[in-house]
Amino acid sequence: MTRTPCGRISERFQISTLADAYAVQELNTQVALAAGRRLSGRKIGLTSLAVQEQLGVDQPDFGMLFADMEYGDGEAIDSSRLIQPKAEGEIAFVLGRDLPNPDTTLGELMSAVEYLVPALEIVDSAIENWKITLVDTVADNASSGLYVLGKSPVRLANLDLALEGMLLEKNGTQASIGVGAACLGNPLDACLWLARTMAEFGRPLRAGDVLLSGALGPMVPVTAGDSLRLKLTRLGEVNCRFV
Repeated sequence: MTRTPCGRISERFQISTLADAYAVQELNTQVALAAGRRLSGRKIGLTSLAVQEQLGVDQPDFGMLFADMEYGDGEAIDSSRLIQPKAEGEIAFVLGRDLPNPDTTLGELMSAVEYLVPALEIVDSAIENWKITLVDTVADNASSGLYVLGKSPVRLANLDLALEGMLLEKNGTQASIGVGAACLGNPLDACLWLARTMAEFGRPLRAGDVLLSGALGPMVPVTAGDSLRLKLTRLGEVNCRFV
């Protein structure tokens, strides 16, 4: 609330297990909902196999997206809302149907996807200098900050998302490149994991939810005065600036 970073909560409160970290995230989610915030979707993190190996985990993590975190293409982002932000280029899925089952199939997922748009996820951390452990990032809502969605929706049919190329520019200069295969081999696989996991967790995905499927390349630090432009091969572009 004060936008002041703190030390690792895993150490301060002796939180050591992933289950306890998600319990902290759920408590904070309940507080946010009680204060009138509204869920608009979920984000998937740790979709890079290399990062998973670094942290000693064998699966991604998830965080909540709230409606007040969303910006549209070309909008100015108020930097005072953030602590130590970084940007990632991603593919966003928007659902047209609920996915209530923990054994959701790939076919059910694909038929439930209404459209895709390019997305910028602005990740952030309450932990000083991003010196996070897995427990810290999960408890901190998977380091969620804000997100920016493109406004030209594209249908899933005939797209090979593993081959979707990504270029992220900061202030007109290349800052990050990547490809869909960097996201668990295919962003669809990441979303299938999320659909099943959220059903098991008791917060199943609903029609209209936005799914941020995971970074396609390295994170890029941003600050007030910066502008970002994300280009995807077939899904188009999305832009934002920080003020």
